[in-house]
Amino acid sequence: MYVPAEFAEPRTEALHALIQQHPLGALLTYGSNGLDATHLPFELDVSEGGLGVLRAHAARKNPVWQDVGNGEVLVVFQSVDAYISPQWYPSKQETHKEVPTWNYVVAHAYGRLTARDDERYVRGVVARLTRSHEASQSVPWKMGDAPRDYIDTLLTEIVGIEIEITRLLGKSKLSQHKAARDIRGAGEALKEQGKHLIGDAMLVHAEAKENR
Repeated sequence: MYVPAEFAEPRTEALHALIQQHPLGALLTYGSNGLDATHLPFELDVSEGGLGVLRAHAARKNPVWQDVGNGEVLVVFQSVDAYISPQWYPSKQETHKEVPTWNYVVAHAYGRLTARDDERYVRGVVARLTRSHEASQSVPWKMGDAPRDYIDTLLTEIVGIEIEITRLLGKSKLSQHKAARDIRGAGEALKEQGKHLIGDAMLVHAEAKENR
């Protein structure tokens, strides 16, 4: 990923937070049939490995867990993103030297994939993912709500995936290379459209430039 210095996000804790808040990752692999992308919700365990461990499960019929080989894999996690109109920049009204762009925040996690074809491991991954994503429900669903034989059968149809992260690369493209007033103009325009998360993130950079 091309990362100009002003867009680099080197803080491991910030990238971990992005992954935990946006756990659906695109797992990119290269196997016997060439490039492949598998979209999976991942669990991040920051207590293991230097940069953490990603865990997920895939359908047994999905060749990704057998066909990945020994090469490096990449999981892409995307946070907020938005189209940026040059009309939102005050400087455009003066110079007309602005063009449209797209802002976004992403994390790329690299590592080697290990298949975990073990019922106990898979059950643990499913249970933890379920607890995490059901926590916001007024009455959280749990595995015990379904008949045990039904769950046992479904667990035989999936395989665990584990990726120890060896490299984390982050990019936070929020118009940091622009003048403070242009960052603020675009950030406020996004908030008016209801895109508060990315708008607020841009306003943080605008304020930082204004206070220099």
